[in-house]
Amino acid sequence: MTTPFFAAVGGGHTTEILLTLFIMLAAAKITAEIFERLKQPAVVGEILAGVIIGGSVLGWVAPSEFTNTLAEIGVVFLLFTVGLETKPSAIFKVGKLAAIVAVLGVIVPFVCGYLLMLAWGESNVQALFIGTALVATSIGITARVLSAMGLLDAPTSRIILGAAVIDDILGLLILAIVSSVAAGKIDYVEIITTAALAIGFTAFVALVGAKVLTNLAPTIERLRIGDSFFVFGLVLCLGLSVAAAYIGVAAIIGAFLAGMALAEASEENPKMHRQTSAVTEFLVPFFLVNIGMQLKLDVFRDGSTILLAIILTVVAVATKLVGCGLGAMSLGWRRAGQVGMGMTPRGEVGIVVAQIGLSLAVINDSLYGVVLFMAVATTMIAPPFLKWLFATEDAAKDNIDSDDAGGIVAQGDFCKIG
Repeated sequence: MTTPFFAAVGGGHTTEILLTLFIMLAAAKITAEIFERLKQPAVVGEILAGVIIGGSVLGWVAPSEFTNTLAEIGVVFLLFTVGLETKPSAIFKVGKLAAIVAVLGVIVPFVCGYLLMLAWGESNVQALFIGTALVATSIGITARVLSAMGLLDAPTSRIILGAAVIDDILGLLILAIVSSVAAGKIDYVEIITTAALAIGFTAFVALVGAKVLTNLAPTIERLRIGDSFFVFGLVLCLGLSVAAAYIGVAAIIGAFLAGMALAEASEENPKMHRQTSAVTEFLVPFFLVNIGMQLKLDVFRDGSTILLAIILTVVAVATKLVGCGLGAMSLGWRRAGQVGMGMTPRGEVGIVVAQIGLSLAVINDSLYGVVLFMAVATTMIAPPFLKWLFATEDAAKDNIDSDDAGGIVAQGDFCKIG
């Protein structure tokens, strides 16, 4: 771990932690401000900040158990905030379409990634792991962009969020199967049990939990502790995150479901949104910076590694655009593009798959670097295109509205799906 700053400052472990927090947060906010002034998504600047302060460039902060934990907490609260903006009824309306998007968004990347690695000369197990890494979707990145643009309630945003939950469950099952293949034996009972628990947990929280909490909201607000509803929300967020992790689903899904369960009740408590937003604005930059810090540029000294990283990144973007886009094509090409690009970032989920492959000695450092590059690159590519795709829809809507006065009727309603 390269930490020249820590050595220069001296002091104990607390000083090191405080300095890490200072460097990561300051770098994130400075680059975010620069990118905002350039009319680019701040999230890209925050990820780039991680690349700059990480071991590959300045070496001020290196990824560690502390930074990884901090990043996980950040994305947990980000998804909780997103959940607060997402009513269960809105997700159910697009449930069928979201399922189609998720399934195609898993099949197409997995098959293409698998075939690419076989054609590259890698082993069957290595190809399976790379294909699994392409299946992943980092909903945290897309949610951050959509939230910043005030588009969490847009029709395509609901499809992306719904598909991401399904995608996480499917990706979990594929990872379990591929890991079993790498270990030499497939445990069908464990896989089926995990699938049943994941689906049951998600359905129970969304269908039952939301109604129960809406009815309990007035009682919660009458508690004597300060900011009782906000505190209850934080406890629920952490509790369901832990429950999701124990079941085998990503903790962020539990956090999202906690927020969604409180979405209806929080409408009567606008203070809740301001409080959670403040917490999120502090913690989320650590998640984004940590993604950038994971990228190690020294593995790309070999020309073939660079070429494979670029090809894999192109395939990663194209397969989500095609797979998820086909699933949403009934909405028109522009919205299909929004859905496809929204599902493109691999982020920390792709990195986790690569780390599992490395720990099982299935993939080497070179392939790990390739997947890392793909995960970070797709995470940085998606936000600008998302911003452009939604901006073009706004422009098209404005044109339709102005044409309507002259008797031209738009095909379909901007605010409705199907």
